[in-house]
Amino acid sequence: MQRRSTLVLAAAALAAPLIGRAQPASRPIRLIVPYAPGGPIDVTARLLAERVRDTLGTVIIENRPGGGGNIGADAVAKAAPDGQTIGISAVATHAINPWLFSKMPYDAAKDFAGITQMVRVPNVLVVNADTAARLKINTLADLIAYARANPARLNYGSGGNGSAGHLAGEMFKRDARIFAVHIPYNGGNPAQLALLSGQVDFNFDNLATAAPNIRSGRLKALAVTTLQRSPYLPDIPPVADMLQGFSIDTWWGLVAPAGTPRETLQTLSRAFTAALQAPETKTRFAQLMAEPVPSTPEQFDTFMRFELAKYEKIVKASGAKVD
Repeated sequence: MQRRSTLVLAAAALAAPLIGRAQPASRPIRLIVPYAPGGPIDVTARLLAERVRDTLGTVIIENRPGGGGNIGADAVAKAAPDGQTIGISAVATHAINPWLFSKMPYDAAKDFAGITQMVRVPNVLVVNADTAARLKINTLADLIAYARANPARLNYGSGGNGSAGHLAGEMFKRDARIFAVHIPYNGGNPAQLALLSGQVDFNFDNLATAAPNIRSGRLKALAVTTLQRSPYLPDIPPVADMLQGFSIDTWWGLVAPAGTPRETLQTLSRAFTAALQAPETKTRFAQLMAEPVPSTPEQFDTFMRFELAKYEKIVKASGAKVD
């Protein structure tokens, strides 16, 4: 009897640390998406959540839209740094908004720890096809030459003051030494409709959004905004071929609250980067024209710091502000 009790106690002692290690894995990870369901960021987050199920367990997507992404990002910043709550960081929430909004609920530079960058989606400079034909604008050089010869004759639309399209347009005007009138719309879709109807002459649009109209011939693509050509539009040169260093694109990735243990970040990063590199993921992302760009936590932290500094200059030069 004594021997049996001893064996039971020994077994319990051995099992205790195993149970202790298993408990965190049994809790689902909460992945906060600071935007509404159905958009490209939400879709890619859900795809990755499915692919890491075998390594990390259940990952529950929680959409927290509002405030230009600030509400969801703030929820991540204020979560416990235990690896059970992670979130999406994007060019808006972690590079543009800190300079655009007069009051921010979180510190983009201090309140987060990078896990991995997820994707990069090029923006593309598109001109209304009828306008391009009428003004004989076939290349980026043609557009710049016309704008210089006809100051303020061209206008461009965007999804609103401080949007990626607005900032790309202001950066383009500065670097090309031209003047074009900015016309803000209430969102990307109205801005695209204005371009298609000829109310504005050109836009900087997300490639995934513009691609169908480029293919149909309603829009003429002149340049992409990444430093290199896009694999999804290989015949279109980068703006940087003419305006050295011009680079402004859409990106998003995964972050955890600051203070999350390094070992936890590494575990999460390994699982998500493996998912990003899977052929099935690349195929699905290609449909959104999103290029996977997996990175280490350190690489993503460095990238976000660089983007934050870059957009400080761009936003301040644009004069855009949200009070």
